Amino acid sequence: MPFFYRCTLELHDSLYFATRELGRLYETEPVIHNYALAYAIGLIDSLQHNTIVVEENAYRYFCAEQVPKYKEHLTPLNNQGIYVTPARAIFHTTTLNTWKYADNRYHVEMQPTERNIPSFGRTKEIAPESQFEFFIVSERSLTLPRWIRLGKWASKAELIAEPLPTAKHHQMAEFTVPYLLNPLDVMFTNQILSYDTVNMPPVSLIRNVRLCGEFYTFEGLSLKIPAQMHYRFG
Repeated sequence: MPFFYRCTLELHDSLYFATRELGRLYETEPVIHNYALAYAIGLIDSLQHNTIVVEENAYRYFCAEQVPKYKEHLTPLNNQGIYVTPARAIFHTTTLNTWKYADNRYHVEMQPTERNIPSFGRTKEIAPESQFEFFIVSERSLTLPRWIRLGKWASKAELIAEPLPTAKHHQMAEFTVPYLLNPLDVMFTNQILSYDTVNMPPVSLIRNVRLCGEFYTFEGLSLKIPAQMHYRFG
């Protein structure tokens, strides 16, 4: 039987990533993609070092190229039987910040200086003390870091992982999941009957999902988690 962890994230900095762009406004949806969480927790780095004990310093602060390699990086997690769900906000507030930039062409030598016209933009960020919830399924016990970093600003967040009680596996039946799911990761092993969409890159997520398939329940909890969730790519 797999190990299940209920994870809570509490932000200690404001969290920013551009879920949507509305003119000069760059908005952060109170949702964290499961791809981003796998990187932030350090699971990708831990597998590259042939260990599933995640160290707090495993987060990479520098990336030599800006080309996503989700399939190459996340497929090894399937081989290890590790899966991270997306995170939903259980409490959040937002902040609106304005940033400015200027035309820097006057720094280039041998070119005439033109009018220096400043411009601006706004970011809607998730404020500190906001909390998120997600789940990790693993074939073996995991040691997870207490602190991770997320988003464009590498914002600091505290991670609290609580092992769930004994799970019970259920065969084909209809059930509902109010939490966030990645549709690519569940649609091949479960029939998705209805859902609400959360539009965000690189793969839009779904919530309030009604499915027919296999799932797990937990003693003393009104919680159902779909079985056989794996990273899949269209």
